[in-house]
Amino acid sequence: MNPITASLALVFALAGMAVGAWINQVLALPLFAAALIIAASLKMANVWQKFVILRMGKLQSVKGAGMFGIIPIIDAVTAVIDTRIQTTGFNAEQALTRDTVPVNVDAIIFWHVHDAEKAALAITNYRQAIDQVAQTSLREMIGSSMLAALLSDRKDADEQLKIEIGRKTAPWGITVSSVEIRDVAIPEALQDAMSRQAQAEREKQARVILGSAEAAIASKFVEAAETYAGHPSALQLRAMNIIYETTKERGTTILIPSSMVDSMNPSAATLAVALAGKGVPGPEAAPRKPATTPAPISAVATTKAAAAAAAAA
Repeated sequence: MNPITASLALVFALAGMAVGAWINQVLALPLFAAALIIAASLKMANVWQKFVILRMGKLQSVKGAGMFGIIPIIDAVTAVIDTRIQTTGFNAEQALTRDTVPVNVDAIIFWHVHDAEKAALAITNYRQAIDQVAQTSLREMIGSSMLAALLSDRKDADEQLKIEIGRKTAPWGITVSSVEIRDVAIPEALQDAMSRQAQAEREKQARVILGSAEAAIASKFVEAAETYAGHPSALQLRAMNIIYETTKERGTTILIPSSMVDSMNPSAATLAVALAGKGVPGPEAAPRKPATTPAPISAVATTKAAAAAAAAA
C-alpha cells in the first residue's frame, strides 16, 4: 500500500473510531467502510512501474506513474511490471564447440520490458523464461562456433547472442539491450598446449629476426675482409689497436708469439715512413744497437711499443 492511500485509510478509520466512541456507533460504520474502500481502491505507481488491471477476468487497462483508482472486488491488479533495465547472469558448463572442445562460458544479459501487457499476459514468469532462453541460446552459439573464434571474436559472439535472444523474447514484450560474455574457461591441458604453441611462434619469430641480423652482419664482415685483404697494413694496425685497447683498460699482461710481433714491426715502420712522407714529424732516430736474437716469446714492452704505433696511426 502506498503512503497516500495508507494515510487516507487511517484518517477515515480514526474518524470512525472517534464517532463511535463519542457520538454513535452506528454512524461509525460508514466511516470504517470508507476506510476499507479507500485502502482497496486507491493505487499509486512509480515512474518505472506498470500496473496491469483486469476487470472480471478481462484486461481493463495498464496504468503508469501516478495515482489511480480501481473498483474493489471487480477490478484486480494482476501484475506490477518493472520497466527499468535489468541484468541476468547465465552460463553454460561443459558445452562442446564445433571442434569438440569442452568449455565453460559465463555471460550476462541486459534487458527491459517494453510492453507490460505482453509480459504479464503472454507468459507465466518472464524472468525465468529469459534465463532459460539465454542458456539455450548460449549453448547453440557455442556448438556452432570454433574455439579460436570464440576466444578472439567475443564481440561477434555477443552480437549473435543478442540477436538470437531478442528474437525469442520479443513476443513477450521484452527488449534485449546487450549481451556480454564475461569468461571462457577451457581445460588446463589445452591451456598449456596453447601456451606452448604461442611460445613456439614467438621463438620462431625471434629466430627469424636473429637470422636476418646474422645475414646483415655477415655481409658487413665480408666487406671488411675484402678491404683488409687489399690493405694488409690496415689489418695489422687493427690487430695492434685491439691489443692496445685490451691492455689499457684492465692493465693485463698478454703474451704474444714472437712471430706475431715480427709481423707487426714492418707495419709500424711502414706507417712511420708514410707519416714522414705526409710531413708529420716522427720520433728522433735512436742509435742503432747490434742486432740480437729475439726470444721465442716477447714481453709487454714489445706489445706496448706496437700498440703505441697503432695509436699514433
